[in-house]
Amino acid sequence: MEKDSRKEQEVSNVEDLEFISEMREITLRFSKKDDYRTREAYKTLRTNIELSGSDIKTIAITSCTPNEGKSSVAMELARAFAEAGKKTILVDADLRKSVLVGRYKTGAVRLGLTHALIGRESIEKVMCMTNIRNLYIIFSGPVPPNPSELLGGMKFQEAIRDLREQFDYVIVDTPPLGSVIDAAVVARNCNGTILVIENNAISYRFAQRVKDQLDKTESRILGVVLNKVDMNTRGHYGHYGRYYGKYYGKYYGRYGEENMSAQAEDFPGRKRKDQNLETVPRELYKRRDERIKACGQAVEKVAEESAKKTGSQETGRKI
Repeated sequence: MEKDSRKEQEVSNVEDLEFISEMREITLRFSKKDDYRTREAYKTLRTNIELSGSDIKTIAITSCTPNEGKSSVAMELARAFAEAGKKTILVDADLRKSVLVGRYKTGAVRLGLTHALIGRESIEKVMCMTNIRNLYIIFSGPVPPNPSELLGGMKFQEAIRDLREQFDYVIVDTPPLGSVIDAAVVARNCNGTILVIENNAISYRFAQRVKDQLDKTESRILGVVLNKVDMNTRGHYGHYGRYYGKYYGKYYGRYGEENMSAQAEDFPGRKRKDQNLETVPRELYKRRDERIKACGQAVEKVAEESAKKTGSQETGRKI
């Protein structure tokens, strides 16, 4: 039995090596620095998807309008799954206006999803292996004249089915549903859909119309991601953002060092990094009172000297 299991493992390893050897290797360059709040948000999103059921393996990501951040959400979600040890592939199904190649500076990509959908290449030939462990990508390829027909054809259904068997999670980035119908066509072949909405940019009625369109495809809506939220405002989320910023800054690694260095710049008089933050404002108030008191004493001194000078002049006149 042990010999048979070893042979099966060796065969699977050989198949994996052959599978990987055919792929092109690319490097994803993320322009923004890691932010603990952003990373924690995507980890929470990943966990919520995992808790939605073991049958949720293929997930479509869409939005109402362009520039709401759906492609960034798709990439970061795929990255979060990969970092959790899940073999994940991101499929760029935005055949009309893809931004992934230029945004992450991967360089020229010769083959893409379009080549597989028209039958020129197999789905394995258009996959790319990234510098992030367990993360693979299929880019969109050249813009076809009939994207909706390609995404609604049998080739795409077969591709999604094959990817589901090879990977733990398949994340599909689709065009905004409020602009074109492609996302609804893709969602019909996925286990669930996530709608990305930009904060304070989309009306309730517009979002409801997009949701109704997804309902017609009988696609399961896993939830909505509220994107581009300003965490520095004084609102409810801003308060908790600042609170957890101090909390994680105190207890977790380099985030704490960055927060402390920023606070040291804000309060030049502070010498120790581990000094209690509550004492800093008191010191500032104390210094301010001292300055006000010193200024008051200086004003009083000038006033006294001016009064003496005026009095002496009046006395000289009388004489």
